[in-house]
Amino acid sequence: MAKSAKKIKTRAPEDGPPPLTSAWSPLRLSLFRALWIASVVSNIGSWMQDVGESWLMTSLTLSPLLVALVETAGSLPVVLAALPAGALADIVDRRRLLLFMQAWMGMVAAAMGAVALMGLMTPGRLLSLTFLLGIGSAVSNPAWQAIVPELVPAEDLPAALSLSGVSINIARAIGPAVGGLIVAASGAWAVFLLNAGSFLAIFVVVYRWQPAPRSSKLPPEEIISAMRAGTRYLRHSPQLQTVMVRCGAFIICASALWAMLPQQARRGLGLSSFAYGVLLGCLGFGAIAGAWLLPRIRDRIAMNKLVAAGISLFAVATIALAYVHSFALLAIALVIGGIAWISVLSALNISAQTATPSWVRARVMAIYLLVFTGGLAAGSALWGFIAARAGISNALMLSAVGLVVGLPVTWRYRLVGKKSLSLAPSLHWPEPVVVIDTNADEGPAITSIEYKIDPKTAEKFLQAMKEMKRIRLRDGAIRWNLLRDSADPQRYVEVFVTESWGEHLRQHERITAEDRKAEERAQAFHVGARPPRITHLIAEELPK
Repeated sequence: MAKSAKKIKTRAPEDGPPPLTSAWSPLRLSLFRALWIASVVSNIGSWMQDVGESWLMTSLTLSPLLVALVETAGSLPVVLAALPAGALADIVDRRRLLLFMQAWMGMVAAAMGAVALMGLMTPGRLLSLTFLLGIGSAVSNPAWQAIVPELVPAEDLPAALSLSGVSINIARAIGPAVGGLIVAASGAWAVFLLNAGSFLAIFVVVYRWQPAPRSSKLPPEEIISAMRAGTRYLRHSPQLQTVMVRCGAFIICASALWAMLPQQARRGLGLSSFAYGVLLGCLGFGAIAGAWLLPRIRDRIAMNKLVAAGISLFAVATIALAYVHSFALLAIALVIGGIAWISVLSALNISAQTATPSWVRARVMAIYLLVFTGGLAAGSALWGFIAARAGISNALMLSAVGLVVGLPVTWRYRLVGKKSLSLAPSLHWPEPVVVIDTNADEGPAITSIEYKIDPKTAEKFLQAMKEMKRIRLRDGAIRWNLLRDSADPQRYVEVFVTESWGEHLRQHERITAEDRKAEERAQAFHVGARPPRITHLIAEELPK
């Protein structure tokens, strides 16, 4: 099959008037379509696996805490591996990384199926293998998130991000029900082995993919330095901090529904594995319907109001799971919950992606996934602990109250709406004049920029430099100061320090068109006959 398959080449977005966008418009692009279809197949296998894991654990133990820990075991690797995974996805060949991790997950799922088939599965072994499978997802997810904006034109990005969620929810609509039938007919081992085979779909498409090479004159970043750069970027990006706060507040409370659904279905409602799969499928069907409606809804409702409405509806679905005993009514409530779920997560994802340039996107999305899955893991354990002592219905009710209370608490954190930031590399900084022998790892390096400012406009200049401070620190500076000459009141010197000369050169590649506008606003106050004077200093090592 591999011999006859042609390689899929990355298609760059074309210039010209954008086509009419819809919920499905990104699928017209062959590369995105191939990856999307393969992800649907793989996600179906993953959701079948999820049903098998949860249902098998309810067969191995009566403890609601251990059942809830299945979700924790799958999510915890993101907490542990998110930052290294994001750094890897930004500095290594993403294609090779994805291929390796698909092979890893296929082998772990196959091992889980073999152990279950031989009747050797225990709660400890199930949690351990689920954890190993989660490592594969943790390492590959930042790379998947980072490549989406590179596959589609900017006007299709919101739809593409929604479709990425739809692929999961199509699988959620189909996989749990099919998984429930297979578990009832053959046992959990069968879905584990089928999931191992489903990773082949992703492997084949990624193997055929030929991404455009990422070029840089500089050597790749070291992983520790790359991790520091990613966290530094987040620390100096208010838009991204808002996304993380809103995501954490939502997911910790929303995790109760996912963690308690298998236990409530089996113990509280007395349902079969197939009926439990149908309820999970209702959540997935609602998410698909929500993705279809979202382009129209986003044109009419501001993003922050859409998120508030979604959180409120998800709280209603959580209360329904706690107290509604009619299967039909509960199914309808979970469909509504699925619509709410995709609405909130799509808004958060769009806000994160549109506020992040390509050079750090995988690292930022890794931190986003860390907050998301870390909140899911911690929340699942928390609500499992509460349910073991206060009952499942009370735990669900408390989580719904938390969702509603969180709305006014986090309302001051406003998500970036429809505004499109110009985050393409500007590359307008001139090459530094270097007449000495130097290496990229030498440092620290100091850059100074001298301004001549009319005292009448000094206050406005200082306001403009607040934005420059944020940009310098966000893009690699470890220290920043604005100094004023005591002997010349018009002379101001901006000074920032980077860990190495190479890190400063990376700043040249990281500066965006949006940053250039901020620079121009600050430099407009310069009244000298010549442009501001720039000086570069590199630390010299003294002889021993």
